[in-house]
Amino acid sequence: MTTTSPEAVKKLVDNMQADLRLLSMECKKKFPPVKEAAESGIVKIKTVVVRNTNILAALKEHSSEVVQPFLMGCGTKEPKITQLCLAAIQRLMSHEVVSEAAAGNIINMLWQLMENGLEELKLLQTVLVLLTTNTVVHDEVLSKAIVLCFRLHFTKDNITNNTAAATVRQVVTVVFERMVAEDKQFKGVEEQPQPVQGNTSRRSVSTLRPSAKDAYMLFQDLCQLVNADAPYWLVGMTEMTRTFGLELLESVLNDFPEVFLQQTEFCFLLKERVCPLVIKLFSPNIKFRQGGGGAASPAATEKPYFPICMRLLRVVSVLIKHYYSLLVTECEIFLSLLVKFLDGEKPQWLRAVAVESIHRLCVQPHLLRSFCQSYDMKPHSTKVFRDIVNALGSFIQSLFIAPSTGSPAPSGASSGVSALGGQAAAQGGPGVGAASGALSPQAAFEYRGTWIPLVTVSVQGSTKATYLEMLDKVEPPSIPEGYSLSVAFGALLDLVRGITSMIERELAQEEKEKEEDEEYEEASQTCSEAPLSQETVNQTQDLTDEREPTSRLVWEEMVNTCWCGLLAALSLLLDASTDESATESILKAELTMAALCGRLGLVTPRDAFITAICKASLPPHYALTVLSSSATSLSSKAYSIQGQSVQMISPSSESHQQVVAVGQPLAAQPQGTVVLTAKNIQCMRTLLNLAHCHGAMLGTSWQLVLATLQHLVWILGLKPGTGGALKPGRAVEGPSTVLTTAVMTDLPVISNILSRLFESSQYLDDVSLHHLINALCSLSLEAMEMAYGNNKEPSLFAVAKLLETGLVNMDRIEILWRPLTGHLLEVCQHPNTRMREWGAEAVTSLIKAGLAYKHDPPLGQNQRLQQLLLSPLRDLSDIAHPDIRQKQLESVLQILQSQGDGLGPGWPLVLGVIGAIRNDQGESLIRTAFQCLQLVVTDFLPTMPCTCLQIVVDVAGSFGLQNQELNISLTSIGLLWNISDYFFQRAEAIEQELDREEALLQKQAQERGVSLHRPFHPAPPFDCLWLCLYSKLGELCVDPRPAVRKSAGQTLFSTITAHGTLLQTSTWHTVVWKVLFHLLDCVRNSSTTADKEKIESGGGNILIHHSRDTAEKQWAETWVMTLAGVARIFNTRRYLLQSLGDFCKAWEVLLDHIQSAALSKNNEVSLAALKSFQEILQIVTPAKDPERPDSLAVMGVPILAETMPTPIPGRPLAQADLVAERLARREGAEPQPQAPPPADELEDSALWWAAWNTWYRTGMESTRPPGPGHKLTFIPSQPFLTALVQIFPTLYQHIKASFSMEDLQKLGMILHGAVSVPISSDASPFILPSYTEAVLTSLQDVVLAALDVLQKAICVGPENMQAMYPAVFEQLLRFVEFSCKPPQYGMLETKHVANAKYNQIQLFAPAEWVALNYVPFAERSLEIVVELYQKTACHKAVVSEKVLQNVIKTLRIPLGLKYACPSESTWKLAVSSLLKVLSVGLPVARQHASSSKFDTMWPELAAAFEDFLFTKSSPPDNLSSQEFRKNEMIDVEVVQLISTEILPFASFIPKDFVGQIMAMLNKGSIHSQSSSFTEAEIDIRLREDFSKVCFETLLHFSFSGKVATPQEGYISRVALSVLLKRSQDVLRRYVEDERLSGHCPLPRQQVTEIIFVLKAISTLMDSLRKTQPENIDENTWAQVIALYPTLVECITCSSSEVCSALKEALGPFKDFMQPPVTKVQNGES
Repeated sequence: MTTTSPEAVKKLVDNMQADLRLLSMECKKKFPPVKEAAESGIVKIKTVVVRNTNILAALKEHSSEVVQPFLMGCGTKEPKITQLCLAAIQRLMSHEVVSEAAAGNIINMLWQLMENGLEELKLLQTVLVLLTTNTVVHDEVLSKAIVLCFRLHFTKDNITNNTAAATVRQVVTVVFERMVAEDKQFKGVEEQPQPVQGNTSRRSVSTLRPSAKDAYMLFQDLCQLVNADAPYWLVGMTEMTRTFGLELLESVLNDFPEVFLQQTEFCFLLKERVCPLVIKLFSPNIKFRQGGGGAASPAATEKPYFPICMRLLRVVSVLIKHYYSLLVTECEIFLSLLVKFLDGEKPQWLRAVAVESIHRLCVQPHLLRSFCQSYDMKPHSTKVFRDIVNALGSFIQSLFIAPSTGSPAPSGASSGVSALGGQAAAQGGPGVGAASGALSPQAAFEYRGTWIPLVTVSVQGSTKATYLEMLDKVEPPSIPEGYSLSVAFGALLDLVRGITSMIERELAQEEKEKEEDEEYEEASQTCSEAPLSQETVNQTQDLTDEREPTSRLVWEEMVNTCWCGLLAALSLLLDASTDESATESILKAELTMAALCGRLGLVTPRDAFITAICKASLPPHYALTVLSSSATSLSSKAYSIQGQSVQMISPSSESHQQVVAVGQPLAAQPQGTVVLTAKNIQCMRTLLNLAHCHGAMLGTSWQLVLATLQHLVWILGLKPGTGGALKPGRAVEGPSTVLTTAVMTDLPVISNILSRLFESSQYLDDVSLHHLINALCSLSLEAMEMAYGNNKEPSLFAVAKLLETGLVNMDRIEILWRPLTGHLLEVCQHPNTRMREWGAEAVTSLIKAGLAYKHDPPLGQNQRLQQLLLSPLRDLSDIAHPDIRQKQLESVLQILQSQGDGLGPGWPLVLGVIGAIRNDQGESLIRTAFQCLQLVVTDFLPTMPCTCLQIVVDVAGSFGLQNQELNISLTSIGLLWNISDYFFQRAEAIEQELDREEALLQKQAQERGVSLHRPFHPAPPFDCLWLCLYSKLGELCVDPRPAVRKSAGQTLFSTITAHGTLLQTSTWHTVVWKVLFHLLDCVRNSSTTADKEKIESGGGNILIHHSRDTAEKQWAETWVMTLAGVARIFNTRRYLLQSLGDFCKAWEVLLDHIQSAALSKNNEVSLAALKSFQEILQIVTPAKDPERPDSLAVMGVPILAETMPTPIPGRPLAQADLVAERLARREGAEPQPQAPPPADELEDSALWWAAWNTWYRTGMESTRPPGPGHKLTFIPSQPFLTALVQIFPTLYQHIKASFSMEDLQKLGMILHGAVSVPISSDASPFILPSYTEAVLTSLQDVVLAALDVLQKAICVGPENMQAMYPAVFEQLLRFVEFSCKPPQYGMLETKHVANAKYNQIQLFAPAEWVALNYVPFAERSLEIVVELYQKTACHKAVVSEKVLQNVIKTLRIPLGLKYACPSESTWKLAVSSLLKVLSVGLPVARQHASSSKFDTMWPELAAAFEDFLFTKSSPPDNLSSQEFRKNEMIDVEVVQLISTEILPFASFIPKDFVGQIMAMLNKGSIHSQSSSFTEAEIDIRLREDFSKVCFETLLHFSFSGKVATPQEGYISRVALSVLLKRSQDVLRRYVEDERLSGHCPLPRQQVTEIIFVLKAISTLMDSLRKTQPENIDENTWAQVIALYPTLVECITCSSSEVCSALKEALGPFKDFMQPPVTKVQNGES
């Protein structure tokens, strides 16, 4: 219900009437005038009510009259009446029915009451109601009312005083509120202010409206009063206190700032009156230095007076807060004063209230910003903002350092780590119940023994001051311990919070505007009316440009100004804090400051704050260079506050914190252990938080942050796991790392945050990311340096985190790849194993991740990125450490398995890595690398570019050449075979791709003006690929290991054979010269220089066969294989090779190789060389006569049956070069003529003659015996010689057309030499037949076969060839001589097996060399001679060259030796051969008797007969009589030949010869013992039949009557007479001996002799009977008859044999026992 509603009005009227009635009642007796007035008042009211509709307005009009009775009532001074009146007046006032005049009357009445001291409280109430309900009171009336209240304030009554004070305050407020209301009312009206006249102390207020004027006057007088001056307007003031005045001033200033800010008059008051007043009142506080002195009284102004000082500070706070913009200069003074009040010399209470005041400023960041702008940024101005911050800092510092302020640490908390205390402090709990009387730990700061509790002062961000509100205190209060510190602490935190949030907000706003501008700009550029919009943009741009630097400069200045002080204070507090939440606040402040500095790009302060957090994270005095260096740079920024130097405070040594971990420091030489407290861990979390949330602005500070984290992680024992995440390690470090359960639960969280921190690096911009990477790299470098020289566990933090960072930033990996991998590669070279291992882990993980990542565009299309990602993999190859290479190769294997198909252009690099093997690397490395290669060859050849195939070949080759693992070498050769198969299968595709690539390269090379370089240029690229394969296999063929050589050789020749058809003809030139001959040269050189030292075993327990137990023998095998392979290629590809042009030269080179191999001192090589020789000689010329069967086979020439083994088991050689196929291939190109042109033939014959020369040289060299002074080095083996000779027939077929006599002689020399070579006694049992079998050795066989071929060729050859017969005979006869005269091999001492005729061969004879058994060979040669002679006896050349004579001459040797012949068969054969030859040859000789061609033959023949029939050798003792008889029969045959073939034709025969024959027969017929016989001859058995035949022949010839010359007759007669005389002697001696011996038998030989003599006599008698008597001379008869008596004397002999012989001898005498018809005496009848 409002006061204007009809009900309210009615009630008012009723109440007033009631009041007046009551008043009249009360005054009826004592105060009649009053009664009357009251009654008339009732009438008046009634009248007004009746007359007016608007009762209230009418009442107000007549209010003076209405109020009058009540005023009179008050004048009675009767309490009851006064109270009633005042109540009534108040009711009127509240209904606003008091006019201005009435109000004046009321005030006057109230003044009287006041002066009389009546109803003081009621008075105050009435004044208040009057002033608050109405605006009618102005000017003097108002001033009187206010003074009334002031007067009441200074009464003796406390209640009145206080009520009055409150009323004054309210009244002052009302005055100003009226002014504000008035201003609002006139707001719209424009006024023309009058110009101000002068500048007097009392300014003209005529321009002000009423309420404003009242307010002005009031405020002016308040200033006067506080300044102890007389008021201008408040007339009647008797008493006033400064404290109350200051309070009133403060409330007005605080409540009505707009009044002062808008009205110039009030502004003037502020500047001219208030500020000077404040400064004046402050002076005692400024001058005061704390000494002694008790409580201050108002009078003693020199001392600071708490109530005034405190109120002044309140006023100052208000002035600064609201009027800073008006009072810039004044505020500078106030602020400087404030700062000074914090001085240590000021009283405690003064410092406390000053801190509270400063706190009030600290929560107003915009104000602080203004300070900075107005003072700190102005050149010659006080640095107010800096001073405030520094003052707070040094204030806090002074509290800890000044011993009098803080209390010593309480005993309960001194040990900080005590079970209850420490735990609660660490957990920031409210404290543990003090059941046992222990102190509840309280939040506090403790530093160097000073313990200051932390009091809860105010909620963060508000400034509820304690001492600034103590308006009732007159005495300075005692400040509780820790209060000031707590306020200062709060102020610092609020300051930081305010500044940072303000700047961050503005920064965000600015960024937003910038973005909008940019968007606008983009939009405007796309817009059609571009010029106009551009202009607009430029304008906005200018605006922002103008505005931006200023605001940014201010922010930077604010931070630059305050950071030092802040950091000093916060660091100290952080160090001293024992409370978790306090620590948290400090850390948060440092963190936000660091972040802000970072955003503003202020590096030094940013680093300083971060360093502080870092230091706090680490144990005290922890030596960490990064931090100490940045700290020193800061400590040089010491700054001073009023002469007091504030330094960066070093951490206190004693920790009052709960220890949660003990670990080892991360240092090169760790000294002892270090402890981590709960606070350290808390700081570490802050550090993580900083890095996580503000990573983008850390820049170079990453170094600090990460270094610290690394050390903490190390102390906590966190070790990196897969992907770089850190996990709590096992207690690797031994007992030194101790973790409490509290921290154990934290560790996974910490490690998780750490990982998230690096994961969040993906949100950093590129520059920040680089900073992070650089920091990690330099950390890692430090860790590497520390790990040098010891194998202690290194810190892997940096490496692990580099890996983690790389993995999460794969999408922009290009920008960080080089620095990242570059550094990790350095790590990989570190000597510390663990460090290296992690470096490799990181590099390989990154590469694998990079390749697996789905890049955009994909790697396949971004070759540069792929190369970039793979290049570190290649760089790892340069690192010698095997563990790194192992890791590298394992990752290559994984990459192949996962991304092999997509490598594309990356293949060369991957293959390079696989192939980067060295022999100094271990087996396992090579094995892993080889696995990769195998995978490539089996799975990826089709997917890689063909240009990489050559690299695959090279890599496979390099595995073959490594010497660590033989099996790998062998397998890699298998891979090369597989690769060649692949080439073969996909030949067309590969060729096309390579040609395309080649064309491209050629084009590029031409553009650059250079020539194209690649191996084997200018062969086509596909052929080059093959050549690379061949040359690689060629390299392997000369590997030091025999197994590798063998395998490589087989593979090389197999691939050339199988796939050679793919090569272009011109390429074959390269194959022959660069591959095959080059290989042969290398093998030859290696073989000739190989070591002859015996190799004991082949490694392990492998035994080596004696044929391979030296390097030389092992190389021999290689040589054999290589030569055979090349020869086979020449054989199978002859026609292809012949088309090359320099085939002749190649042929000669091949022959040269064959020759040098054949002449090598190794039997295996030499023999194989000959086999290869044979192979290339069996090349037929199929173009001429394809149907003709192999001519050699037809002629029966033995061909070596043994061929070379098939190169690779299960893979037969492709018979690619067969004739038909070759012809078919050539038909396409050029039709083959039926008969080759003569040039071809010439070339062919040149080839064969080259072969002949080679054969000849080889034969000569190999069969040449060692000279006299030469030490025997090498004697060729039988199989070798056999093979050598075996080649001749084949070769002869090609050269027979031009085979000359000279060549035949050469052949002879070689055959003779070959047969002469002895064999080693070791080999003899395998070559020599046991003596019982007379067999030819294979060598002898082929020698004869060679001559046989020749002889047959001569036979059918032209005339000129037949002249070679004698030479053939000569050769054969030389061989015949071997039967008796084995050939001598130089000066070599040999043992002739023939000497051991009847014994088995003595295997271990002392001689080293055994000559062959030449007997069978010589005998076979003899048989051939006989056969040949039988065919060719009449041949002109045979006759003219005296072949027969030579045959006889040769036969003389065995015939002469007879029993002395090495073999019995020899002379028997010689005899039979002689007989056969003579039977053919004698008729020829007789035919040519006239010519002298045979003259020399006869003496030779005679000598031969003589030597044989009368041999000087005696028969062996063990010869049986049967054998003897047989041998005698041979002699008889010879004599018979003489009697049938020679003697009958004596007329054609030279006489000398006949004479010799007769003498021989004579000799043969005399077979008795005579004095002429030597003693030795006695043993010779008597050849009775032989003698008989000789005798008979002799007699027959003697008495034949065909004596050509008397000489012959004489010879025979003499011979006969000698015979008879000898017989006479023998008989006589026998008779005599018989007689003497008595009964003893005579010696056997004597008996034999007598029997022979008797038989001879009987033979003679027989002959005489048959002969014509006229042919016998007298003398003979006389001698014969003279024998008779002697014969008769023998009759007495006792031997029956003699007797029977005697009978036979005596018998024939009967024929002559008759008287002769004519008596002849002395030749006359």
